[in-house]
Amino acid sequence: MTFLVFIASILIAAVTIYQYKEEAEDYHRQRLERKEQRIQIAIDNALRSTTYPVNEENITLIFKERERIYQISQEHSLPINIYDLSGELLLKSEENFVNDTINRQLNPVIIDTLEKRYKKRYLIESEKGGEKFLSSYTYIEDDKAKPLAILNLPYLEDDNFITRELVEFLKRLGQVYLLMLIMAIIIAYFLSKYITRSLKTISDTIDQTRLNKRNKRIETENIGQEIYTLVTAYNSMIDELEESAVKLAKNEREAAWREMAKQVAHEIKNPLTPMRLTVQSFERKFDPEDPSIQQKVKEYSDTLIQQIDTMSAIASAFSNFAQMPAQKNETLDVVNIVGLALDIFNEDYIIFPSENEQIIAEFDRTQLIRVVTNLVKNAKQAIPDDRTPKIVVNVFVENEEVVITIADNGIGIEEDYKKKIFEPKFTTKNSGMGLGLGMVKSIVENFKGTITFTSLKDKGTVFKVKFPKK
Repeated sequence: MTFLVFIASILIAAVTIYQYKEEAEDYHRQRLERKEQRIQIAIDNALRSTTYPVNEENITLIFKERERIYQISQEHSLPINIYDLSGELLLKSEENFVNDTINRQLNPVIIDTLEKRYKKRYLIESEKGGEKFLSSYTYIEDDKAKPLAILNLPYLEDDNFITRELVEFLKRLGQVYLLMLIMAIIIAYFLSKYITRSLKTISDTIDQTRLNKRNKRIETENIGQEIYTLVTAYNSMIDELEESAVKLAKNEREAAWREMAKQVAHEIKNPLTPMRLTVQSFERKFDPEDPSIQQKVKEYSDTLIQQIDTMSAIASAFSNFAQMPAQKNETLDVVNIVGLALDIFNEDYIIFPSENEQIIAEFDRTQLIRVVTNLVKNAKQAIPDDRTPKIVVNVFVENEEVVITIADNGIGIEEDYKKKIFEPKFTTKNSGMGLGLGMVKSIVENFKGTITFTSLKDKGTVFKVKFPKK
């Protein structure tokens, strides 16, 4: 709209200038023609009132008599030049004007043209010194319409008045169009806001659409057919998406439970096999009269208790992983809590240089301790027996985030295992169920944090946990 108003103002200004120019040309032509008619009347009066015979030879005497040519020129405010029929200059009313604008001998083309246009005017446009002139040529005739001489009227086109009017008009036109341009900008702004309001609502709603949450339907009023169609399509998509999300969540839960059941069954079968073999062996070898029967019963009981404890540990591990209590945001000193988590380890090679600092953040105390203890346990298990162990735990702030690093000098992580390290049930140890790092990752991500690691084979691994302070 603004562009159209701007272009319209330019086009109207251009048309106005062109129109003024055309009108100015018409005005000068008509004004010269009117002056020419009155001068011809004055010349005819001079010819009728002269005492000289009216013929071609006496033209100079007739118009010099009582300075008639000067009188006529002054009365009509226009220079007058008279040529004989051969084109020779006879009289001129203004010396300087004639010398500057015309020659003393007419161009033969003018004479030939007048002869062909008998009783007609011949008009020439010219320009000298940046000024435009109109020159008209007509015959001076006697009362019998016989040509006596050629009358030349040079007319200066003075456009100052018209130019001033044009400038004044363009100023007013510019003011009007400036006001219209401002109004167009304002109207276009509010109109576009009105038109795009529904689209903005739809756009914002689409931006907030997520698969893992309940999405809102768009409710709008007073909208056009096209927007209504778009809103209807979006609402239908939301309904289908919600149904798909429910089905997907159900399938994922079923798949997770199936996988968990397989894992639990596998882990429980491991101790059941030695328990079965122990019972069968004891049944075959049981002899009440055997003097060492008490010792054998004790060994049999210890074996069963050991396997039962293993099964209990397996059940506890799966229970902890599945439980994942709801997070509680509490303001705490991260350095202090990490220190408390490390207190359960008695090893001197666990170094904590940040223990004298204080970093206040929001986290769950219990889950923070769980994260640290799991990572430190993994670090301990990664260090081989033939190496002097060293584990460095550090806590610091980076870009308004709390960072916890646990670095060890263990065997590192194989390249093939790096992509699977946080997957539940994945483990590289002979014992354990591979639930620790998966649980840690889940806790950290619940607090909008991240956990990453860098590892070099036979050099060690550094785990880095980052989460916002608030």
